Amino acid sequence: MNAPHGASGRILIVDDEASIRDGLVDVLNDEGYDASGVGNGADAISALGQSSYDVVVTDLRMPGADGLEVLRRVREISPQTLVLLITAYASVETAVEALRNGAHDYILKPLIVEDVLSKINRLFEYRRLAWETRMLRHEIAARYELDQMVIRSPAMREIFALIQKVGPTNSTVLITGESGVGKEVVARALHATSSRRDKLFLPVNCGAIPENLLESELFGHARGAFTGATSAQEGLFQRARGGTIFLDEIGDLPAPVQVKLLRAIESREILALGTSTPTMTDVRIIAATNRDLQQAVRDNRFREDLFYRLNVVGIEVPPLRQQREAIPALVEHLIRRHNAELKKNYKGVDNTTMRILMAHNWPGNIRELDNIIERAMILGNGEWITPADLPPAIQQDCGGLPSIADNLKEAIRAYEKIHIATVLRRVSGDKRKAAALLGLGLSSLYRKIEELGIQS
Repeated sequence: MNAPHGASGRILIVDDEASIRDGLVDVLNDEGYDASGVGNGADAISALGQSSYDVVVTDLRMPGADGLEVLRRVREISPQTLVLLITAYASVETAVEALRNGAHDYILKPLIVEDVLSKINRLFEYRRLAWETRMLRHEIAARYELDQMVIRSPAMREIFALIQKVGPTNSTVLITGESGVGKEVVARALHATSSRRDKLFLPVNCGAIPENLLESELFGHARGAFTGATSAQEGLFQRARGGTIFLDEIGDLPAPVQVKLLRAIESREILALGTSTPTMTDVRIIAATNRDLQQAVRDNRFREDLFYRLNVVGIEVPPLRQQREAIPALVEHLIRRHNAELKKNYKGVDNTTMRILMAHNWPGNIRELDNIIERAMILGNGEWITPADLPPAIQQDCGGLPSIADNLKEAIRAYEKIHIATVLRRVSGDKRKAAALLGLGLSSLYRKIEELGIQS
């Protein structure tokens, strides 16, 4: 029987019988796990304080600190670790009591290797599912929003054509773009098209974690590594094993953590705080930032070697103002989503409101649009979103705009014409500059000018 794909979890065997202990260690290492053994409960408790383990397999009856004491200390020192008890038939009642106190399973002597492997494999599957379940709802919502953007926005379709090529690889990717444009949606798409799609996608906002805790959160720590570290703790890189870790706001990483991240990329090793023994890691890294990392490199605020390691493939997500054709579909999707969340039954936005939304510059991008739609649905009449439901600053964007028929395609075409003409005036008719601002190729801009009848 083989361990699950990518099995590289750490297992501690605790048994005073050397033949059982050493035999299990050998078998588990052959199966692809990282197994080690100790001969008594006291040594097990000491090992738990120095390193993190995914599973502890402990004999119930041992001199000194027995299996119940090991279980109790595991719950204190490393609550994320699962415990499998080894017991004789005569001690089954004690083992059942241990299950009530936090053990996850037990197995009877004499041991059958296939049964031990089956139970350990099952524990690792349980551990993986427990982590993934915590993120399942967010994952489903994000994938649905992803579908909306792929189908409706030409700009995003170009990006996802690239994702189809890059996603199946293990290459690191750096996603750039303004705040609120959907960089995490792109990261999830990369994960969804990879061979890791059945494993965990773990988003981490580097800017939201206090600097003095960031290294420990990412790479874990040993007991006593710093004041308050009363137990060993695995880091996010360990929790995402076999999957993808998404490092958002990567430009906020302090210099010491940049060094450790570079090592994780180059050697696939991480070093928990307070330890001297590196641990291998199998994680795909996707990073994102709204900052100019190249300028940060020039200013010596970001390591140049790390930048190039992260930027194997770069993907820039355009702001919403450069893909206004996506706004109607996004509005439709957001209303549908908030209808479910708010227990509402909105049909959509009226024509004047859509004109206002199409005209707004959206400095906060999709996140701003989402907030405005949610606000309008809370304050509105429950059927159609009207201009009165929008913030006053947004309503002003409609001033001076001509009246347009209800047909959505005509409305989009009219405002596309208005927007391109406005940009051309702003750059004094310089079509090359206008094309760059609009996110269009120069030939595409000329074609738009001709199709829309723009006087240039």
